[in-house]
Amino acid sequence: MSGPLEGITVLDMSRVLAGPWAGQLLADLGARVIKIEHPERGDDTRGWGPPWLDEDLEAVGDDLKRVAAYFLCANRGKQSLAVDIASDRGQALIRQLAEGADIVLENFKVGGLAKYGLDYASLKVLNPRLIGCSITGFGQDGPYAHRAGYDFMIQAMGGLMSIGGEPDGMPMKTGVAITDVMTGLYATIGVLAALHERARTGEGRHVDVALLDVQVAALANQALNALVSGVSPERHGNAHPNIVPYQAFACADGYLVLTVGNDSQFSRLAELLGHAAWASDPAYATNAARVGNRSTLVPLIQAIFLTRKRDEWLAELEARGIPAGPINTIAEVFEDPQVKHRGMRRTLKRGELEVPQVACPLRFDSQPAMSEMAPPRLGQDSDAILAEMGLTAEDIERLRREGIVR
Repeated sequence: MSGPLEGITVLDMSRVLAGPWAGQLLADLGARVIKIEHPERGDDTRGWGPPWLDEDLEAVGDDLKRVAAYFLCANRGKQSLAVDIASDRGQALIRQLAEGADIVLENFKVGGLAKYGLDYASLKVLNPRLIGCSITGFGQDGPYAHRAGYDFMIQAMGGLMSIGGEPDGMPMKTGVAITDVMTGLYATIGVLAALHERARTGEGRHVDVALLDVQVAALANQALNALVSGVSPERHGNAHPNIVPYQAFACADGYLVLTVGNDSQFSRLAELLGHAAWASDPAYATNAARVGNRSTLVPLIQAIFLTRKRDEWLAELEARGIPAGPINTIAEVFEDPQVKHRGMRRTLKRGELEVPQVACPLRFDSQPAMSEMAPPRLGQDSDAILAEMGLTAEDIERLRREGIVR
């Protein structure tokens, strides 16, 4: 089945996670994505291991015989063109590709591509319909625009770490580079909006996406808690600042997460725990009252949960329609019946090599949106793309000898 973006060509000149995440999503949606990589090292994340996935290729050099799992998470569905953009000939090749492309993604420092004549302003002269998306740490302007930005640092600067971790412990980052992932999603939304607009105007747009902007925007209710109250939120560990009980609890043999979202659910929980009177007690009857009295209510609930095993409690909670779930390890996630039913664990083949993947969560008319192309080897598609551009076998061999392509 063809994807919604069939016929759209993307030049993905980004590295690491935020930009590649956007490129992979566009590939899953049916776009042709050509990943531009350095001919010697490729995307930085190719070397961000262990763990490694051994390659099944006949290649020169040990660096091509394995690839880091990190790279595999964000580069499905792409072709790899390994070209040196610091060379005049390499720059000419990118310009030629840009003339026929619809979207270009890049995450160079501000002004980094201008010295090569590959910045959006230069490329749009060649192709007025081109949509550009620049992903940086701090945006194209402002006092920090020149700085490099990394997810961990942005989680700190953008306030996310200040609300993560136990109240008496160190502020904590998330276990995934979540700001990079969210930035990739915002970037995708931006280019799709520009693509829609181009259908009406015939003109491309430049989309400026900054990790810090995204992180601040994604503070969601916590940002408004601060703006409305004038007080910065405190860390609550695994508890929720605005809802009680909405947190992790220890059981006799493990942990569960309880997410009581309304007073009706709390009433059923109170009955299950043997304290039906809590539902009519002014101290606990409403969520606002429970938030105000969490210091007395939560210890009472915790003491009861410790009396039985986790799965026993989960069965009782499920039977009464009270939202709760186990704290799974990642290995357990992929053994979960619902996750397995939805096909979230996938395997793509490249030759005889089996490449593990996590499926794109989008579905169209019940059909999953996901490219069937495994993440590429470095320079895997260079010859084919260059030949498509009109270069002869002799031209390509000369570029290879000169180190311009791989």
